[in-house]
Amino acid sequence: MGEAVAAGVPTIPASAGALIFDEDGRLLVLKPTYKSGWTIPGGVMEASGETPWEACRREVAEETGLDVRAGRLAVVDFRPPKPGRAGGIRFLFDCGPLAPDALARIVVQPEEIETHALVPTDEALDRLSPPLRRRVRAVLGQVACVYLEDGRPVPGVGAA
Repeated sequence: MGEAVAAGVPTIPASAGALIFDEDGRLLVLKPTYKSGWTIPGGVMEASGETPWEACRREVAEETGLDVRAGRLAVVDFRPPKPGRAGGIRFLFDCGPLAPDALARIVVQPEEIETHALVPTDEALDRLSPPLRRRVRAVLGQVACVYLEDGRPVPGVGAA
């Protein structure tokens, strides 16, 4: 595609994250070094054509040292752009519970992650930013993928 054509193509940032639990249902949360609050493993998809699942696996490996091999797409959330924020599409994968021996091998990426914790979901929700909190809350207990816009359900979408 030529530069003139590419200039007119909308660019929508996309990111992917992982919900990782222990066998007691506690959620893995991370304390980033570069922003306040807590988050889950994840990050921006590479522009080279990386898929959401590839981005999820890569970010989890980079930030925690964990190798997630299975997950289900749990949430797709469109965040509209606002002044000072690009917006974008957020993919969230539920990677289920990991065994204690796997979780014991977590090694955080010190340049980006200060520490990690496995906490009950109520406590995790309190620690997360409002948009991420809405995303995580929307998927808890769900078996089907949830579609959101700005972290909120869309009337008529997903209803049978």
